[in-house]
Amino acid sequence: MKLSEEFWNNRYVNKDIGWDLGEISTPLKTYFDQLENKNLKILIPGGGNSYEAEYLHHKGFKNVYVVDLSETALLNLKQRVPTFPSAHLIHQNFFDLTMKFDVIIEQTFFCAINPKLRKQYALKTNVLLKENGKLIGLLFDAPLYKEHPPFGGNKEEYLNYFEPYFTVDIMETCYNSVESRAGRELFIKFIKK
Repeated sequence: MKLSEEFWNNRYVNKDIGWDLGEISTPLKTYFDQLENKNLKILIPGGGNSYEAEYLHHKGFKNVYVVDLSETALLNLKQRVPTFPSAHLIHQNFFDLTMKFDVIIEQTFFCAINPKLRKQYALKTNVLLKENGKLIGLLFDAPLYKEHPPFGGNKEEYLNYFEPYFTVDIMETCYNSVESRAGRELFIKFIKK
């Protein structure tokens, strides 16, 4: 399974991006709408076309960063939102990042990485977060695929990865998923231990 830069770039170039809603997901929009501190340093890993970053930018958040292996995805965001700071579009492997953030947003990145990296993802998000930092977002609560992304899972499995590094504040079935994902998403709010 070669989930390489070339693999992801080809998916974006060929518009083979079935996971892409074409807009911000309702649960994350609802979460963002209640945030008051526009200075929070926010990371969206594997952000892809990153409608979440676009939404936050237009709401006046100044410290939103997107990291992705696909340069095409980052360019798509920059073309849609020319005022988005180029320095905040990081063409790099998430696991190589060294910056610190207040909040990390999980939106279809965890399900896109090789499942063998899930424990490493939990540790890396913890390391990248500042003290009391939060991992917020959505995880699929469904089996999905075994041979290619999106890779699914369930609450019990996920707790094994995250509980060593985070206090689980919220992990429950999403009440406001988009129709195509209804009943198959968990909303998470984890606080760095």
